Amino acid sequence: MAKQLEIDPKKVRESGEILTPPIPVNAYQPDWKAETARYGEDGLVNMLKDMITIRTFENMLNSIKTQGGWNGIEYNHKGPAHLSMGQEAAVVGQAAELDADDFIFGSHRSHGEILAKSFSAARKLGPQKVQEIMASFLGGDTLHWAEQIPHQGEADLIDNFILFGTLAEIFARKAGFNRGMGGSMHAFFSPFGSMPNNAIVGGSAPVATGSALFKRINRQPGIVVANIGDASMGCGPVWEAMMMSAMDQYRKLWRPEDGGNPPIMYNFFNNFYGMGGQTSGETMGYGMLARVGAGVNPEAMHAERVDGFNPLAVADAMRRKKELLLAGEGPVLLDTITYRFAGHSPSDASSYRTREEVEAFQEIDSIDAFTARLVDHGALTMDQVNELRAGIEERLTNVLQVSVDDSKLDRVDAQYIESVMLSNQKVEAFGHGETPELNEPLADNARVKAIAKKIRRATDENGKPVSKLKMYQFRDGIFEAMAHRFSIDPTMAAWGEENRDWGGAFAAYRGLTELLPYRRLFNSPISEAAIVGSGVGYALSGGRAVVELMYCDFLGRAGDEVFNQAAKWQSMSAGELKMPLVVRVSVGNKYGAQHSQDWSALVAHIPGLKVYFPTTPTDAKGMLNLALSGTDPVIFLESQKLYDIGEQFEADGVPEGYYETPEGEPAIRREGSDLTIATLGATLYGALEAADELQEKYGLSAEVIDLRFVAPLNYEKLLASVKKTGRLVLASDAVERGNFLQTVATTVQNLAFDDLDAPVVVVGARNHVTPAPELEDLFFPQPSWILDAINERIVPLPGHTPTANYTSGEAIRRGALGV
Repeated sequence: MAKQLEIDPKKVRESGEILTPPIPVNAYQPDWKAETARYGEDGLVNMLKDMITIRTFENMLNSIKTQGGWNGIEYNHKGPAHLSMGQEAAVVGQAAELDADDFIFGSHRSHGEILAKSFSAARKLGPQKVQEIMASFLGGDTLHWAEQIPHQGEADLIDNFILFGTLAEIFARKAGFNRGMGGSMHAFFSPFGSMPNNAIVGGSAPVATGSALFKRINRQPGIVVANIGDASMGCGPVWEAMMMSAMDQYRKLWRPEDGGNPPIMYNFFNNFYGMGGQTSGETMGYGMLARVGAGVNPEAMHAERVDGFNPLAVADAMRRKKELLLAGEGPVLLDTITYRFAGHSPSDASSYRTREEVEAFQEIDSIDAFTARLVDHGALTMDQVNELRAGIEERLTNVLQVSVDDSKLDRVDAQYIESVMLSNQKVEAFGHGETPELNEPLADNARVKAIAKKIRRATDENGKPVSKLKMYQFRDGIFEAMAHRFSIDPTMAAWGEENRDWGGAFAAYRGLTELLPYRRLFNSPISEAAIVGSGVGYALSGGRAVVELMYCDFLGRAGDEVFNQAAKWQSMSAGELKMPLVVRVSVGNKYGAQHSQDWSALVAHIPGLKVYFPTTPTDAKGMLNLALSGTDPVIFLESQKLYDIGEQFEADGVPEGYYETPEGEPAIRREGSDLTIATLGATLYGALEAADELQEKYGLSAEVIDLRFVAPLNYEKLLASVKKTGRLVLASDAVERGNFLQTVATTVQNLAFDDLDAPVVVVGARNHVTPAPELEDLFFPQPSWILDAINERIVPLPGHTPTANYTSGEAIRRGALGV
């Protein structure tokens, strides 16, 4: 437990100085005898072949983008092409020391990484295993076209497969590695350890960290490399990821058998530019990128600057650092210097650098230098090099010829895209049948025993309110669902702020600390991007992750990770990857403008996410059970107003044992005939008060519906209610402008226009910042606001004293003021 780590005030006040270990810079010393002993002359020739192949591949794409064709083959490629001519030694040297079990996550400039990693992994796996992979991948579609390209023997066919699969993906072909759903900046091939490549600068850092967590927590082989650029050193998520990977707890609180720090390397391909911003001397201040490792941990992240113009220097560094990572002594930072001869993209005129600078780097071209080294030592002759170049160009010409053929190669249609947006599968447990590790049997857990004694309704058999101490609460439903899934899924892990000893900020996790070993439940830094991003990497690597953002307002600090990472990798992988990730997000009140916002509309806007919003203890458990049984990313919203409420709607109280709430189905909380009130979130309880007043004062019978779900949402029950009542009010605690319920209103009006006797009205919070708790009645919807809306817009309420809330003039006034 963290409280075992006592902080001594005497020690922290002692005088002294901080010393950092020396950081090696370009330390590799060539040694032909050692190099050939490790790789063999054939291995070194293969490195050169891979470098030339990557250069030719990139030159081909550059010609297509700038001239409309290559080697007499015309093609109009509409997509981007971020090319890496000049950086070949860095990626080939890296791949030389990596196996298929070692993962690389890259950036938008990643064609070389895919090819280098795939060529190297294929050689290590051997022809038989690779043949099995090719035959099964995408039902053999990619292999089918690779076989149409001229080849002699298995090695040629494997090269065809890798080159065609990558190029077809870039050209958005259905036979591409990701069925064209990823394209140039996102292409990858996971069977060879080439994992998703990220168009967001630095985006791979937190995702790769999560993948390394998956390997460590589940004791899987291999290391994980985040290949990111030097400009990403300015990105917050990169720093968050490095801090999360360097946490002391991996070695001080986790058990020795848990393996130490996650095996993650942050490899910065340092080409000295971020688009046109020169990191060296202009947009950064580190002097030498490797220096920043000293700011992360006492080992300075084992940082090193490596000569990325020599593939053997890179391979040597990778070998040494991989040993450290497998021993649990990471994280590692590599500053791998390199240079791109081309611009950021083919449309870049490179006006930000001089011709002389480019030419100076071209004079030390890694391909020329490595060729000379192999020739000088007799590994091959220049005639053989020229023959090698000619063969590669011929192969790529043949690959291109097939890849551009619109008459033969299809692209996916809209129905296919729809089919891979969400996986909609059920998985009881990931892993390979391992027994989930618990510190104690679930039945022996103190909180499990305490909950078993609670009354599972808000009232007793006489209808009297049950005290909070004796009542099964909303937070108990969260606990029961979590504890159940932890007990059956060995891969499930949870992390976030205050998740462990504190028991979660709102006491939902109390009891889990005693139940679970550290590696399955732990505190993270206050690093929302790393919290969610690592959850993404953990989930797509094969495990189930539950991460927590303490307040909905903090979604903004994990915006990329929620909106661009969690939501998109299933579809961009053509369904190859799954995303069993639950992001628990509390929706606050009482804490003012930056801690009390309902941002359900933001996540509702993003395709690829599921969004749940339970409002009862029964649904807290049933909907979380549902989320934890699936394979899709779920944003699980929980109102802080509801953590201590009891069950008011189920006659028998919260069910014992396992159950799931039907996905997307609203719940009718009270039946009625004259008007429908549908709510999202905690506003349900105010709506019930309004319904009481409508019945008692005005004789109107209101049907109250709890939507419960944002996406997916089945409208049939709501439409049936509107057909019966002819009137609809929608209410939630989110601000009225842009409220998700505006979408619901539009949909209902489109689908049930003939059944409506009045316009649909949305009642939301004021379009203000959230005020102090003493003023919240002025901000959040009140039962009286619902009555005002009904009176002003739907049906007059005799004797009702209206406010100015819902008059047309007031709506126009507020709109003009932006409030």
